[in-house]
Amino acid sequence: MPGTPELKQFRAEQSPSGVLHLVFDMPGRSMNVFSNAAIEELGRFADWLPQSDVAGVVIRSGKSSAFCAGADLAELETAYDMVMAAPAAERDRVAFDHFFRLSQGLRKLETAGKPVAVAIAGLALGGGAEFALAAHYRVITDQPQSTFGLPESLVGLLPGGGGTQRLPRLIGVEAALPVLLDGARIGGAAAIAAGLADALVAPGEEVAAAERWVLSRPPAAQPWDQPDWRAKDAERFAALIGQRRASVLADTLGHYPAPLAILDCVEQGFPQRFDDAIRTEMNIFAKLIQRREPRNMIRTLFLGRLDYERLRKNGMNPKVVDAVAAISRVLAVQSERGEELSQSFARAGFRVDQAQNSVFDGRISGASYWFDEEPKTWGKELLRARLAEAEAVAAGWRSQLDEAERRAADYLLVTKEGFPAYLGGLLAAGVG
Repeated sequence: MPGTPELKQFRAEQSPSGVLHLVFDMPGRSMNVFSNAAIEELGRFADWLPQSDVAGVVIRSGKSSAFCAGADLAELETAYDMVMAAPAAERDRVAFDHFFRLSQGLRKLETAGKPVAVAIAGLALGGGAEFALAAHYRVITDQPQSTFGLPESLVGLLPGGGGTQRLPRLIGVEAALPVLLDGARIGGAAAIAAGLADALVAPGEEVAAAERWVLSRPPAAQPWDQPDWRAKDAERFAALIGQRRASVLADTLGHYPAPLAILDCVEQGFPQRFDDAIRTEMNIFAKLIQRREPRNMIRTLFLGRLDYERLRKNGMNPKVVDAVAAISRVLAVQSERGEELSQSFARAGFRVDQAQNSVFDGRISGASYWFDEEPKTWGKELLRARLAEAEAVAAGWRSQLDEAERRAADYLLVTKEGFPAYLGGLLAAGVG
């Protein structure tokens, strides 16, 4: 289409009816993700849209596998290094400026004055779900794989493209919290019932349904930008946040900051004007991304899983399994005071045999056991000694494994042996 920005991660296709189709179709990839290049192109498109003569926009995927699977997590490793290389006083600003670009692009898209519909066939996760939430109308196909989800908390992050602000405003805080905190997914009739999707259609009919809506000349504005808008369950807002904060602390013992950061985003941003709310969300994200827990979890649960699956398919070095077994033997909770040590392991987030953990009930006073130096119990001191011994064993194995094998071994430590994901394993980087 003449006049449209140059696009490579997307393509613009003009329909005879005057509706522009923005097709997300990353070259050379089987699934779309929000890479730096895709974020930059979306921003340029959103800048161009208000001056265009198009009747509206239908966003769809050019992939048969999914709409969009979220962020390019591999790029986050590079971004983390960039942020941490900056002087300490500058890191918040560097992180904010780098990661706020997606939120800015989505905000420009939904306020461009053109009706925007999205056609979802397949997964819309993470940044893909945030992309869909920034549309004014969402069509989803009636098939199991078509679901919305914001699973960032599962890798130690929060949805930083407006997800913590749009989802509660759209479907209410109570319905949004399981999606934001637990990685729950919503699709099909449930998405319609929640108000997350506007139309449920048979596969293959989603694009036509989205285009029909655009051609009906609907208002091109979000509900939360209307002067008379009032949030669902606003009167129960404080109680809902308080209840979930207490349950998160009981479940995670304060070791996993992402769920608490998400609750902070909702609590602080929900009462604000939307433009202020997304800046609040990004201020919190900018601090969270600097912590060690997200990097550990991404390296282990995402990159490590990919390495493990590739190695298992192509031939696993037996030393990977041997290293995991050697470390696990050191960490085994066996001593003459096993119950106290078991409780210390459990409080530090290790998976512990419940038969050994009959007294510890998961409750905790204070923010976090792991970072709390007092009281210096016998169990905690022995736990630290066990971790130091395990680190020494891991150091002996590192030179025998390449980088991918070390990440795969850490993935096994976390998923099979109960090593806490927030610590990220011992082979790739060591505790912390």
